[in-house]
Amino acid sequence: MTSELSTVRADQWLWSVRLTKTRSAAASACRSGHVKINGKTAKPSSAVHVGDRIEARLHQRERIVEVVKIIGKRVGAALAAEHFVDHSPPPPERDVVAPVFERDRGAGRPTKRDRRQLDRLRGRTDRR
Repeated sequence: MTSELSTVRADQWLWSVRLTKTRSAAASACRSGHVKINGKTAKPSSAVHVGDRIEARLHQRERIVEVVKIIGKRVGAALAAEHFVDHSPPPPERDVVAPVFERDRGAGRPTKRDRRQLDRLRGRTDRR
C-alpha cells in the first residue's frame, strides 16, 4: 500500500533524503536563503516536484541534486540515495594531519604566551 506523492514541501524533502539532520535545520536553511529550487530561492513550504534541481549550501558545502522520486518520510540512507541524482562538486580535501604542539617533558605549566601560541596554532583567534 504505497501512495505516490506528486509534490512535497522543500524542508520535508531535504530531511527525508538525509541532506539535513533535522527538518527544522532544513527549514532554517530555506529561510536563510541557502536553498534554491530551479534557480529560485525556496521557502520551507515550496513545492518539490520530480525533475526539480535543488541547490543547497549545507555544512559549508555546495550540494546540487536533481529530484528523481518524491519522498515524504525519512528512510534509510541506501533507500534515500535512490530519490535523487547528486551533481555536487567533490568536497574539498581535508587536512589529514592535525598541527601538533609539543612541550618538553618536565617543562612545567604552560605560560600565557604558550597558551596564546597554542590557540593560534589551533586556529582560534586572539581574544584581545
